Amino acid sequence: MMTSFTAVTTTGIYCRPGCAARPRQDHTRLFPTAAAAEAAGYRACLRCRPYRGAPPSGGLSPELVCRAVRLILGGALDGQTEQDLGRRLGVSGRHLRRLFTEHLGCTPTQLARSARAHFARRLLDETDLPVSDLAFACGYGSVRQLSRDFRAIFRATPTELRSRRRAADRNAADGGLELRLPYQPPLCWPAQLDFLASRAIPGVERVTPGGYCRTVRIGGDPGVLEFRHGGPDFLLLRAHLPHWAGLIHIVARARAIFGLDADYEAARRHLGGNPLIGPLLARRPGLRPPGSWSLLETAAQVIISEAAGPERARDLIGSLVRCFGEEVAGLDMVGLTHLFPTAAALASGDLSRAGIPAGPAALLAALSQAMLGGAMLGEAMLSQAAAGQPERLAAGPGLPSALLSLPGMTERSAQAIALRLGEQDACPAARPGSGPGEPGIAAEHADSATAGAWRPYRAFAASYLGWSALHAEPGPAEPGPAEPGLAVPSRSGGTSAGAASYHRAGGTR
Repeated sequence: MMTSFTAVTTTGIYCRPGCAARPRQDHTRLFPTAAAAEAAGYRACLRCRPYRGAPPSGGLSPELVCRAVRLILGGALDGQTEQDLGRRLGVSGRHLRRLFTEHLGCTPTQLARSARAHFARRLLDETDLPVSDLAFACGYGSVRQLSRDFRAIFRATPTELRSRRRAADRNAADGGLELRLPYQPPLCWPAQLDFLASRAIPGVERVTPGGYCRTVRIGGDPGVLEFRHGGPDFLLLRAHLPHWAGLIHIVARARAIFGLDADYEAARRHLGGNPLIGPLLARRPGLRPPGSWSLLETAAQVIISEAAGPERARDLIGSLVRCFGEEVAGLDMVGLTHLFPTAAALASGDLSRAGIPAGPAALLAALSQAMLGGAMLGEAMLSQAAAGQPERLAAGPGLPSALLSLPGMTERSAQAIALRLGEQDACPAARPGSGPGEPGIAAEHADSATAGAWRPYRAFAASYLGWSALHAEPGPAEPGPAEPGLAVPSRSGGTSAGAASYHRAGGTR
């Protein structure tokens, strides 16, 4: 959600909305983002702590800016320049800077620096990671770079700030690293869990009344992520990872699973007055388009389900995982056994071994080959292996058009994949016999969707229509009870190095 940050000219401090501070109005300035206030020389308030809020989403900015924000939060400027980012989006770096300054009040580089520093500050408060490990987890090349940004943004060193943290800030865990994932409420947590439960990949994902856990591949090694509801404006993530480098980008991908960065408030304002969607928004507040961990997983689910139906698709995907995924020892007691297959495994493997029909098998192989040739997750550009004009695709309307360049891809599948990868205007058609709460726009509403009244939030409209077809009345609003965490063994038989060091630091539950 885009919000206004208030900076006080007499103190040099900026606050987020709702802060108890009450400065004189003639001594204040408004900024669209925290990064804009920091670029103007203001530091974060120690009372309301703006860095603990949800990351920026782009708000009501043009779609190109929103897409650029998502890419930046995913690490697009780590070792790259604004000019490189502009090329990925089909514009010049100068034009991209102009759009960012106009709509967000800061440059892409300033936004990236602010996001990295804010994430580092949260880790400083919530964990006992050494500052050296923390710096690399947040994408810094050295502790010196981290300290430089902290002095500029927070006016103190990391060591000084950790010594001042509040006792309630520190998360304690018996294993793994526990972090808060803040979001702009409301969030319909039960609906998100129901959707994931109906499509959980056997051996890779597990959903319980209290939460969701899954295996992930980090730098070629296995890890596990656990999620549960933490409070009115945050989820709790417990990460069991082989190393902490790049944790900031792992967390960004984890947030996408539950659509935490989807701009619900902007969609509510836009769709709330619609006679069809408005009443659904009022009945089930906080429903967001369901997200995913990766393009390949989501594409496999959608493509196979399109051909074989939801019930049969789950068995086929389970067989695909067993045949081509990597087995992970020591997790079977919690229902996790494998990593999802890599693009290389699916591009070169004989998918008929897993019982995959010929059509979906060929399409999955083509997508996997395209990804190996340079595809970017969630971005509207596959590689030359998928289409001979990647530059044209980069400047196109988004991921659906790139996916449609693959032989055998249908419009509905392309839109359904794009919706789960965060394209807020994706518009999949409803499908007879679809799974619980599957987003989709029925034929009788197609004219409303294509006429533009729901743009650019058709993904929200499709999600609400999918749930309205399943639930005549809203379900329970409160989250289920949290489950205790699991201790994840490493390949050497113990816990991961990061989890072990965290436990030695005194973490208990």
